[in-house]
Amino acid sequence: MVSEMNTDYVDLYAAPTWQCVMICWGTKYSTSLINNLARSIAEKASSQPRFILISDRERPDLADNIELVRFPAYWLQDRLKTSGCQAKLVMFDHGIVPTDLPAIYVDLDTIVLGDLSAGLALMQNRQTVAILQSAIIPFGWIGRTLYRWTNRRRYARGNSSFVIYHPAECHFIAERFKALLEQNPGLEFRPMVADERFISWVAQEHMVRIPNSFAVKFPGEFMFHWGFWLYIKARLPWVKSRRKGLVAVTLNGLMIKPEKLLSLKEGDVIVDEKSRKLIWSEKTLGFMRSKIQAFYAGSL
Repeated sequence: MVSEMNTDYVDLYAAPTWQCVMICWGTKYSTSLINNLARSIAEKASSQPRFILISDRERPDLADNIELVRFPAYWLQDRLKTSGCQAKLVMFDHGIVPTDLPAIYVDLDTIVLGDLSAGLALMQNRQTVAILQSAIIPFGWIGRTLYRWTNRRRYARGNSSFVIYHPAECHFIAERFKALLEQNPGLEFRPMVADERFISWVAQEHMVRIPNSFAVKFPGEFMFHWGFWLYIKARLPWVKSRRKGLVAVTLNGLMIKPEKLLSLKEGDVIVDEKSRKLIWSEKTLGFMRSKIQAFYAGSL
């Protein structure tokens, strides 16, 4: 079977110019799913990345092109592996991700539709940290100004399903968290409540928004409280055009995991913990339904 990868412009043997970072602890995600994600990223990338998987265990069946890095014990504390996912901050620690190349972190429940490396163009400089926007206050001069005026109490916040950063410039994120954890062992300090909130707070001066023309969270893009709006939104020309250009979609949320979606039938409805509806239909999802089915075929 011929690969879909365009070998006319991809040099498989060239030295990597960027890194793709993944993180996994516990048994929630299979190695098959991890391999499938890496394979999809490699097939669609204009330049091949160095793949880094930070894991709490050995994975003998891991693909040869994925380098496994073991979690330091510090980041496997039970208090850091709850819903706040503070253990993900390991990606910024010393000695974990090589510091020679910029990196793009992706959650494992991500569907890759295009060239992920294109996201590196969002970096304004080596200090840039880019994530998805998740609050009303926007990243940029407004967020930074509010951050300064309120003595760091108000700031723009994002979602860490994707993180674009340079490992050499971001060790301060892990260092600051460790220092604050000693002072707040119960994670009492509000910015420490979750990894993405902490990243947004500590690196606010360097934060950049990943636009929804590049990547989206599935619930925010394809779910809503009113089902009729999903049908209308899917037919809007500018929405259809933007969705066609999406590079990645993350299936964040307990109700929309791949195995759940693949079990749905035409017209089935899912309501998540925020009362948002998903209608499993081509009329509301367009090409995304078949993309999800094809992406996970044989990997679950």
